Amino acid sequence: MNAHPRPSETSARPVALVTGVGRTVGIGAAIARRLAASGWDVARTQWTPYDDRMPWGVEHGATDTVGAELTGLGAATVAVEADLADPGAPTRVLDEVEQRLGPVRALVMCHCESVDSGLLDTTVESFDRHFAVNARASWLLVREFARRFHGEHGSGRIIALTSDHVVHNLPYGASKGALDRIVLASARELAHLGVTANVINPGPVDTGWMPDQVRDECTAHTPLGRLGTPRDTAHLVDFLCSPQGGWINGQLLNSDGGISA
Repeated sequence: MNAHPRPSETSARPVALVTGVGRTVGIGAAIARRLAASGWDVARTQWTPYDDRMPWGVEHGATDTVGAELTGLGAATVAVEADLADPGAPTRVLDEVEQRLGPVRALVMCHCESVDSGLLDTTVESFDRHFAVNARASWLLVREFARRFHGEHGSGRIIALTSDHVVHNLPYGASKGALDRIVLASARELAHLGVTANVINPGPVDTGWMPDQVRDECTAHTPLGRLGTPRDTAHLVDFLCSPQGGWINGQLLNSDGGISA
């Protein structure tokens, strides 16, 4: 665990847990920065072996860099290395975060397993791992968050990032579809706790994974002629976590700049 202690013992900042913050250029890191700037303390998870097997590789020093940025914005922060394919990981993560920062009031799930493959070439192992990380871990995080939540009624937040890209991306898109249903069910099942639950589909966001051809094709399909950025998604998450965003509940929000229109 990487920890940046609480700025002061009298801090009354609420705590957000943002999963999937492994790189400085990712959506998770942008969300962590935005929430820190808005007055949240921020816990983060990452799983370095995932980045290591991805084309972009491990960004060495990213955990410390993001941590320093968050403390510079006045937030206390901890980073937890967690393989969310392990069904015991969500409980361990919440235990560590509560011990270091306090009870979590907002759960923002940006983690994913994402390996391109289609109907004919997806392996059983890959299919199972996608569902373990994207669907099962999300359910377990939501369940553990709800079991521990004792905040003021109406103050709790659950937000997840999803995708509707399934063609030649079968295990990723299918497991994200399962994630959608889990989170949206939470809006009803956790109503007695006063916890809102929403899903954001940010569309194609280039965080370093796009080849030039894909970037050009996606840009051409957006009405404004530009791709979404991590900051675009971060601003929406920040609003949903605010008191003003509390009325938005049980929604799958397409925040893709009109590419789906």
